[in-house]
Amino acid sequence: MKSFSFREHGTRLSNGRDVSLRFPFEEHSSRLAKTRLAIRDRNLDALLVFAQESHYYLTGFDTAGYVFFQVGIITADEQPTILLTRRPDKQQAYTASLYDDIRIWFNDEGINPADELKAILHEIGLRGARLGVEFSNHGLTAGNSHLLEAALDGFCLLEDGSDIVRIQRLTKSAAELDMMRVAGRLADAAVLSAVDATFEDATEGDLSAAALSVMLKGGGEVPSGGPLVNSGPRALFGRGISGPKKISKNDQVIVELAASFCRYHVCIESTIVLGKVDARQTEMMAVAVDAIEQIKEAARPGLQLGTLDNIHRSVLDSSGFATERFSACGYALGCTFKPTWMDVPPMIYSGNPLLLEPNMVFFVHIMIPDTRTGIAVGIGQTFAIKEAGHVEVFSDLPTHLFVR
Repeated sequence: MKSFSFREHGTRLSNGRDVSLRFPFEEHSSRLAKTRLAIRDRNLDALLVFAQESHYYLTGFDTAGYVFFQVGIITADEQPTILLTRRPDKQQAYTASLYDDIRIWFNDEGINPADELKAILHEIGLRGARLGVEFSNHGLTAGNSHLLEAALDGFCLLEDGSDIVRIQRLTKSAAELDMMRVAGRLADAAVLSAVDATFEDATEGDLSAAALSVMLKGGGEVPSGGPLVNSGPRALFGRGISGPKKISKNDQVIVELAASFCRYHVCIESTIVLGKVDARQTEMMAVAVDAIEQIKEAARPGLQLGTLDNIHRSVLDSSGFATERFSACGYALGCTFKPTWMDVPPMIYSGNPLLLEPNMVFFVHIMIPDTRTGIAVGIGQTFAIKEAGHVEVFSDLPTHLFVR
C-alpha cells in the first residue's frame, strides 16, 4: 500500500538546541502550560512524570527507556523542565524533545536512581514541597515506586497525580486526529491483508505477519500490542496466546489489531470464516453489528460513557447472550507505548460517569464468545466523538463476516 509520511517540526530552542518534534512547538507549549496550571490547581509544587505517554505528549520525548527508572520534573512555575534518564536515551532526548535539562544516571552495583532524583529536587528548591506523582502507568514499576517513596520519605510530600496529564490526553487536537486517521487507513489495510492470508493450513502467525508487513511498509511502526489472531476454539479467547496453530477447513478466525502511526493507535476487530458459514454465526454477527451501530448512534457530547455499555448489554442480553458477553465493551485510544494499545482509563463499562466530549476517541468492540456452541464473533471500530452529533469512524471496512 502507499506509504504515509509525516512532517517533522524543527525548532531551535532558546538555549541554541535544534530539536525535531512530531507536533508544532506551540502545541507542546500549550500542553505544558495546561499541565502547570493543573499542578497549581492541585496546590502542588511539581509533577513527577513517569508515564511514557506523558513524556511524549508534553515534550515529544519518544523512547522505550521507560522500562527503567526514568522521570521528568515539571514544576508549577516556569523553572526549566528536567529529565532524569539513562545514557542510551540521552541523544534522542537532546535532539527530539523539549526537556530543557537532561540528567543521566549510570548503572552500577548499589546505584539508586531515586536518590539521584532526590538530589535534583533539593537542587531546585523542592525540599518540603508537595509533589504529584504519576503512579498509575507502565513507566513506574512497584519496585521503583518503593525506591521513590523510600528516598523521598521525610523530604517532601507525595500525592497521586496520575490523572493530571491523562485527562488532557483524552481530548485530541486536530493534529492528533490527523495521525489517527492515518493509523485507521493502516489498520484497514492490515485487516484486509490478514483476510487475504487466510486459507487452509495457513498459521495464525501467517495472518499476523501479513498484517504487520502492511503496517510497516505503509509508514507505521510496530503497534504497542498484538496483533491478536485466534482461530478455531481459540476464537473464544479474550486475549492472544502463544504457540503456532494452523487454520483448518471450515474454521473461524478472530482478528483484533491496532495500527500505530507516530504512536497513535487505531484498533479494529473482525471475524473471518473459512469455508462453510454456520447460520448461527451469521445471526450472531447481526446482533453484534446492531449493538455497535446503536452505540455509535448514541455516542454524543454530554452522554455518560457508561451508557454505551448499557446499550451493549441490552442488545446482547435480549438476544440470549447475557452469560457470554463481556462486562465492558471498549476503552479510550490514542498515543500508547508497549505493553498495550489500550489507552486506559477510561474503560467503557456500565456506570462509568465520564461525560463524552468532542474529539475524545474510543474503541468499541462487541465480542460474543459462545462457549455453549463453540461459535464466536467479534467486531470492533475506533471512532471520535464529534460536536455535530455524530461520530467519525476511523475505518472504511464493512461490518460483516469476511468469508474465504
